[in-house]
Amino acid sequence: MTGDDEAVTGLFARLGLAPLRVEHPPVHTVEEARPHWEALPGAQTKNLFLKDGPRLYLVTLGAETRVDMKALAPRLGAKRLSFASPERLMEHLGTRPGAVGFLSLVKDEARAVRFVLERSLWDAERITSHPLRNTATVSLTQAEFRAVLAELGVEALLIDP
Repeated sequence: MTGDDEAVTGLFARLGLAPLRVEHPPVHTVEEARPHWEALPGAQTKNLFLKDGPRLYLVTLGAETRVDMKALAPRLGAKRLSFASPERLMEHLGTRPGAVGFLSLVKDEARAVRFVLERSLWDAERITSHPLRNTATVSLTQAEFRAVLAELGVEALLIDP
């Protein structure tokens, strides 16, 4: 796990996890990451860091899922969703654009970010995430994924996009 954030390595250590992983060159989009994911089992994801005024959301979707932001807003109780700034991403989730994933919630000590998850991912056998850097992707079993959320005190709002 060389190069992973201490908060992520600490989380994995507390839970006794050694997730499957692949190291790769920096990637910023699903298209760039896809060739590196081939050897890694699990539902591949993409993540949106959104805001509605002061409210913040981390939305984790299947890599191929298309989302209508206008339709999503009322389902989250939001008026108008837009992308939050890279500065807010760093402030609340301790990472840069292109490296965010559900593991970034380890940095949300204030619990200011609402976690929204595509329902099919909740039931997936395995799910993937960047470990706060875009040069690696990890794959957790569903039990490991749920243990991470429980350890962080995070409840997922499940949606069907």
